[in-house]
Amino acid sequence: MPSPRLTMGLVGACLATAFLILSASLKAQAQQQSKNGVTVVPNEAARRVGVLVDGQPFTSYIWPDTLKKPTLYPLRTAAGTLVTRGYPLDPRPGERVDHPHHVGLWFNYGDVNGVDFWNNSTSLKPEQSAKMGTVMHRRIVRTESGKETGELEVETEWVMPDGKSILRENTRFVFHAGPNMRGIDRITKLTALDRAVVFKDNKEGVLGLRVARALEQPSKEPQVFTDASGKPTDVPVMNNEGVNGVYRSSEGKMGDDVWGTRGRWVTLSGKVSGEDVVVAMLDHPQNPGYPTYWHARGYGLFAANPLGQKVFSTDQKEAAVRELNFTLQPKQSTTFRHRVLIFDGAVTPEQVEAQSRKFVADVK
Repeated sequence: MPSPRLTMGLVGACLATAFLILSASLKAQAQQQSKNGVTVVPNEAARRVGVLVDGQPFTSYIWPDTLKKPTLYPLRTAAGTLVTRGYPLDPRPGERVDHPHHVGLWFNYGDVNGVDFWNNSTSLKPEQSAKMGTVMHRRIVRTESGKETGELEVETEWVMPDGKSILRENTRFVFHAGPNMRGIDRITKLTALDRAVVFKDNKEGVLGLRVARALEQPSKEPQVFTDASGKPTDVPVMNNEGVNGVYRSSEGKMGDDVWGTRGRWVTLSGKVSGEDVVVAMLDHPQNPGYPTYWHARGYGLFAANPLGQKVFSTDQKEAAVRELNFTLQPKQSTTFRHRVLIFDGAVTPEQVEAQSRKFVADVK
């Protein structure tokens, strides 16, 4: 008959073996779960939060020292094709190198109490940068992974040139994954701090996306664009091989005719590396200034701006009436709701309209 000590030893060995097997099984399950669904992975040391779908990268929320606001960068299709420009973080051959403040998908504005938050970048001269505002990442509030969606909540502050914060921004990102589709909800609550905040009517804002070269519209002639600080940028004619982007608005406007018009949504479609891609940006009826004006440029800036109304009005009488100068009193808040969808393959206006209705139903 085995001794009690031997029996206990055998039991202990069995328990240890069982524990190792269970640990290995749980680890394998955890690894498998991390490859299924939408996974949101914070890495504060690297100043980023990675977003993966079924283990493959979709985008990242980043706030490096080289940028003057946080951004989602890069954005990919379900097949992994990049739809955002690489410059200035990761330049690619054949890209434009204008507007270094156009990075990924971002949210800011060109005139907040007289200060420009849109055009700020590390490429400015010190005397210019000293007059610019900065959106500073403060903290990650929450992350959540899931089968079909993942979420990220962050807190940022809009900081004036004197170092004082003028706005607190609380943003919730919802990352969607579906067959041949990726999506992002950006729900942004802005709260004025200790003084009134005026968003002076300005064309530079609010939700911006800078797209890959292939999604630009073919350029026919050199152009010069002047930003809100008066700095001109020459945009020369480039090789248009593979460049085939086309804008379309909910109101049926096409191409360059979309710029400066209002609509519930706009799509940008084209082939990227042989893949049919459609990027859709959706406005929400509860947003200030709905339906938004579209600051959609052929050279690759895709932006929704509900606050710059006078600047987009072509009729002078209408412009005088439409000047918004949206204002928040101290401690007052407002919320902007947007959805960006990236489709692999062509979609019809009717399908986008259905997505728009779904967005309105989903987000209150």
